[in-house]
Amino acid sequence: MAPLQKPGSFPLLGALATGCLLLIGLWTQEGSALPITSHCKLDRSNFQQPYITNRTFMLAQEASLADNNTDVRLIGGKLFEGVKTEEHCYLMKQVLNFTLEEVLLPQSDRFQPYMQEVVSFLTKLSSKLSLCRIEGDDQHIQKNVQELKDTVKKLGESGEIKVIGEMDLLFMSLGNTCI
Repeated sequence: MAPLQKPGSFPLLGALATGCLLLIGLWTQEGSALPITSHCKLDRSNFQQPYITNRTFMLAQEASLADNNTDVRLIGGKLFEGVKTEEHCYLMKQVLNFTLEEVLLPQSDRFQPYMQEVVSFLTKLSSKLSLCRIEGDDQHIQKNVQELKDTVKKLGESGEIKVIGEMDLLFMSLGNTCI
């Protein structure tokens, strides 16, 4: 004889089974149903490697010696104006990509031996952030990044040197906003 079930326990079991199936479905998709902004994260360990931290700061220091423009700061408070805190990592991803593509790679023969190692490290970070997106319109972020690009372009080669001289600031901002 089958045990008697209390009335109302079947809907509870149905909801529990549905929840379990939903979790299994998300697990098998390896998190692809997570919000897009969840990809805007880097591991803290990326910023706790003394060797690459040292190399990044040495590159910045060497380039700073060649930077004769002390009036302009590229990576600072102005870059984040009008950008919500939860969008800061996406902003820094955009700055990182600009820095790699338009400054570091064209200048890769300078500031050796640090440049090669720092470019390799930053390329890995960029790859890890490749799926980082924000929901909605990003025009306010693109405006800030474009202002940065315009400033660098206006300064010419000294702007590129300034970007390299601020590699330490880029490194710290990525660490502060993306972990």
